[in-house]
Amino acid sequence: MSADTVSPGNYGPAGVDLAELDPAIRPQDDLFRHVNGRWIARTEIPSDKARYGSFAVLAENAEAAVRDIITGTPAPAAGALAETEADKIAALYASFMDVDRADALGAQPIAPDLAQALGVTSIEELVQLVAERERQGGSGFAGLYIDNDPGDPTRYIVFVMQGGLGLPDESYYREDEFAEIREQYRAHIARMLGLAGVEGADRLAELSYELERRIAAKHWDRVASRDIQKLYNLRTFAELQELTPALDWRAYLAAAGAPESAFSEVVVGQPDAIAGLAELLVPEELEAWRAWLVWQIVRGSAALLSQEISRANFDFYGTALTGATEQRDRWRRGVSFVEGSMGEAVGKLYVERHFDESSKAEMDVLVGFLVEAYRQSIHELEWMSEATKARALEKLEKFTPKVGYPVKWRDYSRLVVDAGDLLGNSRRVAEMEFEREIGKVGKPIDRDEWFMTPQTVNAYYNPGFNEIVFPAAILQPPFFDANWDAAANYGAIGAVIGHEIGHGFDDQGSRYDGDGKLTDWWTEADRAAFETRTRALIDQYNALSPEGADGKTVNGELTIGENIGDLGGLAIAWKAYLLSLDGAEPPVVEGLTGAERFFLAWAQAWQQKSRPEETARLLTVDPHSPNEFRCNQIVANLDAFHEAYGTKPGDALWMEPEARVSIW
Repeated sequence: MSADTVSPGNYGPAGVDLAELDPAIRPQDDLFRHVNGRWIARTEIPSDKARYGSFAVLAENAEAAVRDIITGTPAPAAGALAETEADKIAALYASFMDVDRADALGAQPIAPDLAQALGVTSIEELVQLVAERERQGGSGFAGLYIDNDPGDPTRYIVFVMQGGLGLPDESYYREDEFAEIREQYRAHIARMLGLAGVEGADRLAELSYELERRIAAKHWDRVASRDIQKLYNLRTFAELQELTPALDWRAYLAAAGAPESAFSEVVVGQPDAIAGLAELLVPEELEAWRAWLVWQIVRGSAALLSQEISRANFDFYGTALTGATEQRDRWRRGVSFVEGSMGEAVGKLYVERHFDESSKAEMDVLVGFLVEAYRQSIHELEWMSEATKARALEKLEKFTPKVGYPVKWRDYSRLVVDAGDLLGNSRRVAEMEFEREIGKVGKPIDRDEWFMTPQTVNAYYNPGFNEIVFPAAILQPPFFDANWDAAANYGAIGAVIGHEIGHGFDDQGSRYDGDGKLTDWWTEADRAAFETRTRALIDQYNALSPEGADGKTVNGELTIGENIGDLGGLAIAWKAYLLSLDGAEPPVVEGLTGAERFFLAWAQAWQQKSRPEETARLLTVDPHSPNEFRCNQIVANLDAFHEAYGTKPGDALWMEPEARVSIW
């Protein structure tokens, strides 16, 4: 193990790091801290991180592995053409790691852009310049992306979503708890504009902030913005133009180099927010828009400029917002830059060196038992009618699991990379991605595409494709090990599999059918019964406040989708584990019963501690609950946990049987 890698734990055949268990904390009272308490007590969050735990440790190790891959090929000289993928990867990294060049240039690389922005004399010029910059990776008026159409999942369509803000969420512009952050943000804009050599930085900062505040006043909140039925607003190009008369979309698309035909129909996520922003595109606001655009240029380029500018940007977006006190090592940021530019090219090499192909076979077995467990559970649901069960089972049969890495890799042959041109590399990558994405419209759906790289420590469910995806990098301890006893694998990666399948049946995923179409396949009575159960889960989480949150509670409405995924995922993983035993009694391994290994592995996977600033930020914007509740609140709802540990009234995790929520 190199100096840059971190051990995720010491696991025996039970799949649990027994030395970490804290006998002073009973699992009946706090399973999360029984398993992770000793680690939490002795672990200092690294100064460059806002939170730290099992996911972060694996991500750090993946970063170190990727750095070895990147640096394995000498970079071409600055100005020389990088021919092969390996050369391009090396040149991208070299361009980022050339600190001397970045410091010598300062803000010079964006000086022409700033001059253009400051010289804008009309709304028409502004629209053109914003569009040109969006093609190169800059922020636009709205968030544009391509996905398959929820109403017709056999075609790609453009989504137009609210945007325009520099703070994490619209609530940061209005809630009292963020008043100090707002003042820091205003000062930060002025500081950054000053470092970029912009004259009148204080005034421009105030103009830009006030414009953002007015834009934010029209934004939907996080809860409304995760409701797919509210978000699915199909509009023709003419209807989009009618919604935003001050924003000439034809001119915008021409400047961005996007064909108007790609926008013949679009999905407008938050129509009144899009309309509200467009209402501000009037001559009276031109000065404010100039200031806003100047700030977008500086903010979007800061990480690629001098160390002074990059560090100043971190002071706000890192320290003020999350509590991290030091920037990540430059090599780590360089790895992120390369992965964001040529992630699948790096992933292909990562898989060759670090992925055990036998893991795919093991995962196929796990997925098979998880799907069968869901199938049996759906059959047994007492609250769902036979008609809706049939549709749920039909959807389950159409799930597509993807494990490890894509069956075909992305093509980077058109990308031009110069080891001496960091900002240019970034913009050429953005243009390549812009063309690739907009070029999807009108073409057949590519169901082989992945939306995470193999070296990503995570997993996802895609409702439009009805697929569950598990990248190579998550298939290692504390989530998975082919040498572990089955109970730990089912309690960790099995619950992750169950969680992702569960997203197909959460409050939003359950609106899609097995083909990825947004359609109502439920009876009215079944949907009401489902919502009764989800309401009870929402109420449970609304009452929870994590350590370090100063009394601020979880938003049960915002987190309900992930909470349903956790609840169903763990319950179904337990059922799948029992199915895998084929009637045999679970063995005792290292003194632990099968149930104990299962639940301890679950808790072990959620090991994490966070800074107070990050805890507050995540409670506001993150659809996931804090890890301590992802662990504890879920097991408190499961009969199997109470049976395994003999809980009783008075235990902190005891929940009366009638209060326990069971959905799937």
